[in-house]
Amino acid sequence: MRRALLALCAAVLGLALGVVPAVAAAPPSEFGNDWHDPITAGPPVPVPDAPSCRVTVADTAFRDYTPYKGTYTPPGGPGAADPCGHRWSKVVLRLEGSVAGRQFDRLGYLHIGGVEVLRTSTPEPSPRGVTWHVEKDVTRYASVLRTRQPVEMLIGNAVDGTYTGVIKVKVTLTFYAAQGRVKAAAVPDEVRTLQGAHTQDGAYQGSLTTPRNSERIVAEVYATGSGGGCEEFWYLTVPAAVPYSCRAGDGPYREVQVRVDGRLAGIAAPFPTVWTGGWSNPFLWYVIPGPRAFDVRPLEYDLTPFAGLLNDGRPHRVAVSVTGVPAGQEGWSTPTNVLVWRDAGAARVTGALVTDRADDPVARTRYEPGTERRLTARGGHALTVAGYLDTSHGRVTTTVARRVAATSTHRWTADEKTDALRARWQDAETVTVRGRGPATTHRTERTFTMDGATTVDTADRLRTTMTMGDHDHRSTLRGARRTDWARLDDTYTGDAAYRQNVPREQRHATGVSRERYRLRTPGDCYDRLLATAQGELTADRYGC
Repeated sequence: MRRALLALCAAVLGLALGVVPAVAAAPPSEFGNDWHDPITAGPPVPVPDAPSCRVTVADTAFRDYTPYKGTYTPPGGPGAADPCGHRWSKVVLRLEGSVAGRQFDRLGYLHIGGVEVLRTSTPEPSPRGVTWHVEKDVTRYASVLRTRQPVEMLIGNAVDGTYTGVIKVKVTLTFYAAQGRVKAAAVPDEVRTLQGAHTQDGAYQGSLTTPRNSERIVAEVYATGSGGGCEEFWYLTVPAAVPYSCRAGDGPYREVQVRVDGRLAGIAAPFPTVWTGGWSNPFLWYVIPGPRAFDVRPLEYDLTPFAGLLNDGRPHRVAVSVTGVPAGQEGWSTPTNVLVWRDAGAARVTGALVTDRADDPVARTRYEPGTERRLTARGGHALTVAGYLDTSHGRVTTTVARRVAATSTHRWTADEKTDALRARWQDAETVTVRGRGPATTHRTERTFTMDGATTVDTADRLRTTMTMGDHDHRSTLRGARRTDWARLDDTYTGDAAYRQNVPREQRHATGVSRERYRLRTPGDCYDRLLATAQGELTADRYGC
C-alpha cells in the first residue's frame, strides 16, 4: 500500500505541474510480500458541477457467508440540511475495500430495496494487504433511492487457519443536485425485481406485473457463471463424450435468454469474466484485474415490444435461463431487475406484439484427438421482436433485432499441462422506434475476445499468458442522420509464472500486465494505459 500511495502522490504532483501522469520504476526481479494496490484503467464516473450529498449504505466486514443487513435512508432526513432535493442529476456508488493476508477471490452483491445495484468481486491480497475501490453510475435506480429501503450485501468469505483475509468494505452513494443549468436525469419511473424460483430445467422464473401505462420496459440481468465449478470457466467446457476435466452439455456455447409467458423475448451473449484467481494464476491479476471483474455489468434486454401484453394488469411469467448448461446443474446466478417508464399522459396504454421471430439456434463442436487435443466450437442465434403501443402521443412501434455468435478453438494435452483457448463472441443489437417524425435507431455492436494459455513445465513452473478484449460500439440515428455515437475499446494483456506446490517464498513468481482503455464520443476522448511488472506499476499514461 505504501508504494500505491507514492504512485498516487507522483500522479497528483504531475497534474499540478501540468504534465502527463506517468510512472516509470525499475521493478523487482520477482513478486515480494507487498505489491501495488489493484487499479483499473477505466475513467471515473463523470459528475456535474452541482451541490452533492453523501450517504453511507454499508460499512462492514465479511468473514463468512452471513449477509450484512441494514437500512438505507435518503439524504436530507428530518432536521437535516437537504441541498440535493429528491430529483438528482447523477447518483454515484463507491465501494472502498481492503483485505490482508491470504484469501481467494470472492463474488458479492449489493441490494437496496431488493434491487441489485452492484455485482462485484474482490482482489486476492498480499500478506501486507491491499485496498481498492469501485465506482458505478447508479442514477437509473433513483426511484428506489427516494425512500427508506432495506439493504442487503454479501461478499461470501471463509476465514480459517489458512485463509486469513477478512474483507472490509464501505459503500457510499453521492447524490448530485439538479439545479439551474444542471437538469435532472431522465430515469425509469419504477424499478421492479423478479422474485421467483428455479425450475427443473434450471431457468429462474418469476412473476411480473407492470403498470398499465408502461411505455418502455427494459430488463437487466446480472448473469455470472461462478461458484468454483466448471461454469466459472464455461468457455472451456467440452461435450460430455470428450476427455477433459470440465464436461458440460454440448460444449462451450452459452446464451442468456429471457422469456415472457413462454415466448422468447430476448437473447444476449454473456461476458467471459475472469476473476482475480482465474486461469490458475492469481499473479496475472494482482494489480490489474481482468475487464469487468470488479464491476459486473448487467445484460440488457429491451422488452418494450411485449408491453402491449404486459400492460393488462395481470401477473406474467418471466423466465431467465442460460442455454448450454445441463438441466439441473448449478453454476449460474441471474438476478434480474425490470426498469419501467410510464406514459405520464395516459392511465392505460394498450398495444400488441406483432413480430416474434427467431432462427434455429446453432451450437456445433468438432473434436480432434491427438497428442494435442483440439475442440473447435461455433454457436449463434438471431431474434427479432416488434410491437406497438397506442400512447398519449400517438402510436409507437418498437422493433428489436439481435444476433449473437461465438467461435472458439480449445487446445489441451492429455494431462492438461497445456490448456489454451482462442475465442470471440459477438452481440449485435438494433432497436428502432417509429412514431411521429423520423424513426430513431439505436445500434450496438459488442465484441468480446479471449486468447489465453496455461502451461506447466517439467520443473512444475506454471505460466499463463492472456489477452482479453471488451469492445462496445454504439450509434444513434434520427432518420438517416447520425445524432450520437460512442466507441469503447478495453484491452488487457498479461504474462505470469510461478512454481507450484512449494511454500510462498519458493514460488519465484513473475508477472507483467497491461491495460489500455479507450473511450471516444463526439467531442471527447479518454485514453489511459497502465503497465505493471512483478507487482509494481511501471507505466500510467494518458493519451488523447
